[in-house]
Amino acid sequence: MAIAPVAPTAAMIQFRQAHTTIDPHKPETANALVTSGVYAWTRNPMYLGLSTLLLGWAITLGTLSPLAGPALFVLLIQRVQILPEEHALRMRFGQDYDQYCRRVNRWLGQKRRD
Repeated sequence: MAIAPVAPTAAMIQFRQAHTTIDPHKPETANALVTSGVYAWTRNPMYLGLSTLLLGWAITLGTLSPLAGPALFVLLIQRVQILPEEHALRMRFGQDYDQYCRRVNRWLGQKRRD
């Protein structure tokens, strides 16, 4: 479960170093596209960390019903936050963002290069 606290912290540090916003409600104000570090492995390290934390908590509770929480979180955050963020970043950074999306998965991992 080490990714839960590490990925969001690393992501925030990278945003600060790039002098860009970490406010998820205003992705259109981003002035830098961060694609290295933890962002080379996931386009959403903060949401990945939160979902991992929720999954860990659900497993700790020891029954099946709490597993609905992390699943619902992933579905909702993707629909309500991630897709609008991606649209805003695509409008802001264009082809650079598209290339980044072709290299790195939304949740975890780099894409295969054929």
